[in-house]
Amino acid sequence: MDWISWVSDPQAWVSLLVLTLMEVVLGIDNIVFITILCGRLPEDQQLKARRMGIGAALISRIILLLSISWVMKLVEPLFHVGDHPVSGKDLILLLGGLFLLYKATTEIHENVNHPEAHHEHGGGGKVARFRDILIQVMLLDVVFSLDSVITAVGMAEHLPVMILAVLIAVGIMLAFAGPIGDFVQKNATVRVLALSFLVLIGGMLLMEGGGVHVSKGYIYSAMGFSLVVELLNMRMRKRRASLAGRIMGEEGEQP
Repeated sequence: MDWISWVSDPQAWVSLLVLTLMEVVLGIDNIVFITILCGRLPEDQQLKARRMGIGAALISRIILLLSISWVMKLVEPLFHVGDHPVSGKDLILLLGGLFLLYKATTEIHENVNHPEAHHEHGGGGKVARFRDILIQVMLLDVVFSLDSVITAVGMAEHLPVMILAVLIAVGIMLAFAGPIGDFVQKNATVRVLALSFLVLIGGMLLMEGGGVHVSKGYIYSAMGFSLVVELLNMRMRKRRASLAGRIMGEEGEQP
């Protein structure tokens, strides 16, 4: 395999740019899922777990890219349900969607009904919980990576371009995993919004597995709009609290 011939191909550079942007966008749900799960760990373990989860996503993507001939066989029908052909990819998406729906709704229940327990962790179960969370992250990494790799194959002709795009995208994810994770964890309403986003992604995976294509653009647009509204609400609450504090201070200074 010639790993450098693509360098002189202008179209390959365009594919690299587009594919990198796509990988970053497709990685958003991965970062959100990793952030939410790692938020159940002790604070001193969260960043390490996020980085390990993103590293696992990188490894799974590269392994799938290097096994591209096997991956493409996953789109071939295994059996039919009525007139609908069901492939290996469909089964993986269905299982991944169900798992994501279960985890997201469970986390929403915990965050809404037991907010006081969000930062409480059992003393003796830290190591087991760290391991269990990493296993869950790696399982969903495979689902997200499969979708990403199959999309990448249709956008680029050179395997080195695909791998380089994944490396760049994961580097960007690693750079922003800390700030994004801290922001989500410190703001309860944003955390619930992120979990709602995961519910949408889980539903989308189920629909994709059932043969109904749903553009992620609609979901990202809806969540982006919701996030902007929530940021405006946060700014309004902050300014209102500041104004209330200033008024109370002025009243206290009056004789």
